[in-house]
Amino acid sequence: MATRNSLTQSAQAVVEQHLNCPGIQRTQLANGARVIDAGVTQPGSIEAGLLLARVCLSGRADVRVTQGLVDGIGWPHVEVTTDEPLSACLFSQYAGWRISVGKYFAMGSGPMRAVAAREELFQKMEYRETAYAIVGVLETGKLPDEAVADYLADRCKMSPASVTLLVAPTASVAGTIQVVARSVETAMHKLFELGFDVRRVRHGFGSAPLPPVAKDDLAGIGRTNDAILYGGRVTLWVTGDDESIRELGPKVPSSAANCYGKPFIDIFKEANHDFYKIDPLLFSPAEIVFHNVETGSAFRFGSVNHAVLRTSFGV
Repeated sequence: MATRNSLTQSAQAVVEQHLNCPGIQRTQLANGARVIDAGVTQPGSIEAGLLLARVCLSGRADVRVTQGLVDGIGWPHVEVTTDEPLSACLFSQYAGWRISVGKYFAMGSGPMRAVAAREELFQKMEYRETAYAIVGVLETGKLPDEAVADYLADRCKMSPASVTLLVAPTASVAGTIQVVARSVETAMHKLFELGFDVRRVRHGFGSAPLPPVAKDDLAGIGRTNDAILYGGRVTLWVTGDDESIRELGPKVPSSAANCYGKPFIDIFKEANHDFYKIDPLLFSPAEIVFHNVETGSAFRFGSVNHAVLRTSFGV
């Protein structure tokens, strides 16, 4: 049996296969690091957004833009399908690396997180990846410089020349797509935070409506969060007992939060733009369905909130 590629190898392969997608620009920094601009100074594209999402997922999920509905209106949705939700979503896609170097700030995703393994998640799950390269996606409106590449290389104990970074702000075509492609990831992370054994999750499918590109990153954060919190639908195929799902299920959808029911931009403002002051129960899809492959049972919790989506998207 062939050995499974590492997260880094899979993500690197995705990058190399899509280097000619429209709307991006490749540059090499003085220290040898490679930067792929998919929306900071470049226009980006739908294909570039799918590239970012697939790299975030280390190539272990299928991501596509499909047709859907928002309150009866035909609307594009971002769909994600994975047979490796733990590694694709939690070990790679989750934006768990807050990168701060001088005045530079970005949210980091991708397999570089598993190489650095600095987050508590990796200690709890006893996972760390040994890799030959650093591949990551940065959600930010500023391109990284040599200092940022040096910082990442140091944390991963590799040379700056091994670094590949794909970059797009939230308020861009590519950036919006890569954020909205996190429907399954938000469900997985919510389950992890609630103490559910995420190793029980064998497969995942999710979709969320793709909002209009916002005029700035703050508005983009609001709309992309609304897409998942009020429009995200996720199905997870799990193993194990039914009782734990019945007990935990009502806490999983975003409606479990005490601040649920208004556009995220309003919730964010009320929290003085501090994510940590927001009820953590909010950060999850609007609806989640569990299929227990061992018992044959199915459970549904939450529902889509079209009223908030229409307000957020301006339709």
